[in-house]
Amino acid sequence: MASVSLRDVAARANVSFQTVSKVLNGKGAVTPATRQRIIEAAEEIGYIPNALARSLQSRSSLTLGVITVDFSNSTPALSLVGIEREARQHGLSVILSSLEPDGSDCVRYLRVLMERRVDGIIMNAPATEEDEEVGRLLRTGPPAVSLHDIAGGGVPTVTVESEGSAALPVRHLLALGHRRIATVTGLQQRHSAQQRTAVYREVLTELGLYDPLLVEDGAWEVEGGYAATHRLLDRAPDITAIYVQNDLMAVGVLNALHERGRSVPDDCSVVGCDDHPVAARTIPPLTTVRMPFFDAGAAAVRLLLDRIASRSASAEDVLPVSMVYRASTASPPAG
Repeated sequence: MASVSLRDVAARANVSFQTVSKVLNGKGAVTPATRQRIIEAAEEIGYIPNALARSLQSRSSLTLGVITVDFSNSTPALSLVGIEREARQHGLSVILSSLEPDGSDCVRYLRVLMERRVDGIIMNAPATEEDEEVGRLLRTGPPAVSLHDIAGGGVPTVTVESEGSAALPVRHLLALGHRRIATVTGLQQRHSAQQRTAVYREVLTELGLYDPLLVEDGAWEVEGGYAATHRLLDRAPDITAIYVQNDLMAVGVLNALHERGRSVPDDCSVVGCDDHPVAARTIPPLTTVRMPFFDAGAAAVRLLLDRIASRSASAEDVLPVSMVYRASTASPPAG
């Protein structure tokens, strides 16, 4: 079936080709009645705007490039949904590039996006935080915004408050009366894990409660959280609470505690981080920190569009977090 052209719309609406072009490209003034007649004609015959022609006319690709970790992981996927929906609201398309776990292919993807002449780039790839070449390309290429730190800085960021994501759960456990509070961390190569671990240490050190033996790396994975909990209990069986730096690891933590005969929360309280959809369905439901991933993705698009429009200097937008209280935390056992 032949595609419908502007001339077809013009014939249907009984106006000139030039008038149709003005209305459908948002340029020039026509009477409201004429505008409505053209829009109805376009809808009736199924006119679809030619994105390539529009981009050549505006010197814009009408496309944003997004480089992300594996989007089968539902946590970063929430940011991607926020990015795509916000971009769509502004009439933009999104090209997604999913990286290898170590981020080693990021430079190649960045160059591909630049060759495609995308209008801007959003980074959602914490594995590249220390990559100097990635930082250089982002500073010298099209406007860019990142949801994580960029080596060398100079790129606007939209991040979620790391300090609160550790301080809130640890202080919640302290308020309940816990004094032997362990933590299962994410990969310590990641800035977010480093920051959360540092805050955990600072809060407990102020009270003389910090013990380095109560820190274990769970590598952000369910199995990592499971194994880390067994190691913690082997050397510190008096633990009464565990702060887990993401909810996926917390699933493994709960499983390990069950295997060791530790009732949650009667024998050991558990707090997660993210408010992953699984958190409300664990046994017991998981107290956690709600991270606004969707909002961060949408905010990144808005910040990027501001940067495209003005080439403004570097900026930082930090979104707040909040606690979600469920049944996995309680006061420590007596004695």
